[in-house]
Amino acid sequence: MMENIEQKLISRINEHATTLRIMHVCGTHERTISKYAIRDVINEDVQLLSGPGCPVCVTPAEDIDFAIALARSGKVITSFGDMMRVPGTKGSLFDARSDGSDIRMVYSIDDAIRIAKDNPTLQTVFFGIGFETTTPSNAAALLRGVPENFTILTSHKLMPPAMEILTQDTNIDGFLAPGHVSTIIGTDPYECISKKGFPIVVTGFEALDVLLGIAMIQNQIGSGRSFVENAYPRAVNAEGNLMAREMMYEVFKKTDSKWRGIGMIEKSGLALRKEFEQFDAANVHAGIYEEIEIDHEKTAPDTDVAENGLYEGCMCAEILTARAQPSQCPLFGTKCLPKDPVGPCMVSLEGTCYNWYKYKHNKGL
Repeated sequence: MMENIEQKLISRINEHATTLRIMHVCGTHERTISKYAIRDVINEDVQLLSGPGCPVCVTPAEDIDFAIALARSGKVITSFGDMMRVPGTKGSLFDARSDGSDIRMVYSIDDAIRIAKDNPTLQTVFFGIGFETTTPSNAAALLRGVPENFTILTSHKLMPPAMEILTQDTNIDGFLAPGHVSTIIGTDPYECISKKGFPIVVTGFEALDVLLGIAMIQNQIGSGRSFVENAYPRAVNAEGNLMAREMMYEVFKKTDSKWRGIGMIEKSGLALRKEFEQFDAANVHAGIYEEIEIDHEKTAPDTDVAENGLYEGCMCAEILTARAQPSQCPLFGTKCLPKDPVGPCMVSLEGTCYNWYKYKHNKGL
């Protein structure tokens, strides 16, 4: 029987295997790698590292605390399902809903706007998270117009600045760049990173895509070069989606932003421009926001290990930055499970711990 393309790529990767640390920054890539047990079928010298590619996982605890405080003050909080169970320093949105707060799961910002329109006497807040992939839809909604009782709590992140920080602090040889993000930003923003000596390959989400990306990084390393290659041309080009980015930056501006597990990264987040500040939850409800900031000075301004013990033993910060693997966490698969997660890496469908646990019995290709 003729060997399929995946097996040929596996053979090629293993034949040319040298010590190599490749990081991906996409939760869907981790899902593919775990589902098809790609780590098990390639040479152990070629390490696939999971970076901060899960938007729910990198949302800082103080943003969750603020959303909970808003809910407890009588606001309607709307959020994606994965966000509901991610703990802040005082519990999760799900905990607050169990205590009687009006917190509703939505699938998009349009669902949240509909709730605001249907309840004109209630202040409705949409908890906006995600990378460059999801931000344009939020920008488009604000440009179309939203009700006066609607605001957005923004916790959007930009991926290239995080990748650049990771090259400084982590032993990485190259990156598999995220396909979803790259459909919006294109391949050009990665050039400055590749010029520092880090091969970058933009890949899709099939097992074949991931294997091809690994082989292409090996080629660059073998030739002593580093540049940006596009292994996902069916969805990504150099420029990206210009219209989406124009909308995004018409509504948002770059700002310094805190990432769970990493800390503050310069110009890695997005804040609403002055023209849209009447829809900025942090601006409209500034009094509550200031109270939360003061509270964090007394509790946990850092990322994962809160003084109140909520995250005691959790290694999510280390896992998000590839300083540890889920199997090294003492809570993984014991006290921390998908049905009862301790940290965000086990909550989200894109979280590294969730995928390691779900696919732990899967065999390789």
